[in-house]
Amino acid sequence: MPDDGHRDPQVLVFDVNETLSDLSPLRVRFEDVGAPADLMPTWFAGVLRDGFALTAAGAYADFASVALDGLRALLPGVAGWAGDVEAAARYVLDGFAHVEVHPDVPDGVRRLSAAGFRLVTMTNGSSALTERLLAEAGLLESFEALLDVRGPRCWKPAPAAYRYAVEHTGVQPYQALLVAVHPWDVDGALRAGLGGAWLRRGTAVYPQTMSRPTHSARDLRELADVLTAGGT
Repeated sequence: MPDDGHRDPQVLVFDVNETLSDLSPLRVRFEDVGAPADLMPTWFAGVLRDGFALTAAGAYADFASVALDGLRALLPGVAGWAGDVEAAARYVLDGFAHVEVHPDVPDGVRRLSAAGFRLVTMTNGSSALTERLLAEAGLLESFEALLDVRGPRCWKPAPAAYRYAVEHTGVQPYQALLVAVHPWDVDGALRAGLGGAWLRRGTAVYPQTMSRPTHSARDLRELADVLTAGGT
């Protein structure tokens, strides 16, 4: 059960990469440059690791810079790979400008907006790419703000990243609910005083070492069912 302060959030703070956007087409980009498609999740996990590490050390670099460094390190290690590392890395990274939202996102976003929730995004990536993603899906008008970690200059799950998003909306942390597919993001939001909604998207197990989500849903449609019905 969620605690009382998180039952009726006013603001929904959406993660973007993998929560709203489907990154699976990036696998094709890896194949296009002669690398295995399965390298994509390894690379993305490494990007998050290095961004988190910089934040933990009190430093900052933007997502694109960290992502390019990861590709520069990984691609030459692929057995039999040969090519222009810089060109290949930039080609893969450019794939973020061409991804689309998950199929459940348009309906879920429109229902939540129509129900009176204020919607914002907060991404470790780029707000410019978020704008393109939502505009292509016809959802841009549903969001009042598109935020990224360039503002607080620290990556989620650092508490300051969530505080930045909440302060931008003018509500108290307990009046905001983070929506994310990543348990580490949900856990970070909860520790910062927000609620946390975990979108499972086919993942069955939530880590026992992390704070339990306020809500758990199969996808954004199901979360909209829960929140508009006042469920748990």
